[in-house]
Amino acid sequence: MTVDLSPWLDAVPPAAADAIAAARHALVACHENPDADTLGAALGVEAIVRHHGGKATLISTDPVPPLYAFLEGMDRFVADPDDNGDYDLLVVCDCGSLERLGGVLERHRALFERLPRVLVDHHASNTDGGPRDWVDPTAAATCELVALLARRLSVPLDAGNGALAAALMAGIVMDTSTFAHPNSTPRTLAVSAALVASGAPLSEISRRLYRSKPDAQLRLFGRVLDRLEVSDGGKVIHSSLSDADLAATGTLSSHSEGLIDLLAQSETAEVAILFKEDGPSATRVSVRTKPGGVDATVLTGVFGGGGHARAAGATIAAPLPEARTRFLAEAERQADAVSRAATA
Repeated sequence: MTVDLSPWLDAVPPAAADAIAAARHALVACHENPDADTLGAALGVEAIVRHHGGKATLISTDPVPPLYAFLEGMDRFVADPDDNGDYDLLVVCDCGSLERLGGVLERHRALFERLPRVLVDHHASNTDGGPRDWVDPTAAATCELVALLARRLSVPLDAGNGALAAALMAGIVMDTSTFAHPNSTPRTLAVSAALVASGAPLSEISRRLYRSKPDAQLRLFGRVLDRLEVSDGGKVIHSSLSDADLAATGTLSSHSEGLIDLLAQSETAEVAILFKEDGPSATRVSVRTKPGGVDATVLTGVFGGGGHARAAGATIAAPLPEARTRFLAEAERQADAVSRAATA
């Protein structure tokens, strides 16, 4: 069975498609603290480049979380490129800004800046677009865009005995919470149907990403949820995760994946926030907001962050207690501005 994606293929920018198809050695980079969408999109770009006779080096400045080990190809990511490599194209996947590449950008800035670039992304806050870039905030996931790119360039979505389809499906599942978020569109569903028809095990991917967790991770969730707090009359709900929590439970920072979505299940809160200690002098903030209320990109943008209207993040150069105080003040201010009609 082949799902017809032709109604959406004209959306693929020819400049982006041509550059990727012509690459002989592409450097394909993910954002720091990689998730299924950036990793799956990178693997998708790698498959496209290989199909057209080139090769690709996959870059992730941070280790791939163990959660994604079941997907083929995750062992091919490396932390640093070779500054003397014969790369002829940089492809950046799922980055709202180039700074989201993390430490690898600082370590190899000269290399990254000299290469022609294609940026494939779906963040509404992205303002880095160039002549070959494809930034589409209507896409539920960057993997949705890469799937269309592959089909436009005649790359079989069942390449690698379904490995390509599985990688792209994982990104869509992660960024839609298995189609539970309002970002799922008819195009998202059509692309997902094409991936399932090409061998992506949707049920298994959803189970592994959302319904299967190590016991240590559950203990971590318990600690963080136990210190849950509400403010502003229930309009803001928040909790914090410290390095001590990770040490006490024997977990990694990547095991915090999913915590913010639990906080966002609050019936009353307009804004859900998770503060994560990032060393002694920095704090990462994850935000979720309700439709029709606070725009998460506006809230996090005050602190130099970004993302999507309902899900965004920022890093604040301050210890967790100070960052929490500053961020909560702004979150409460924006939550107070939300007016909703009473329901019977």
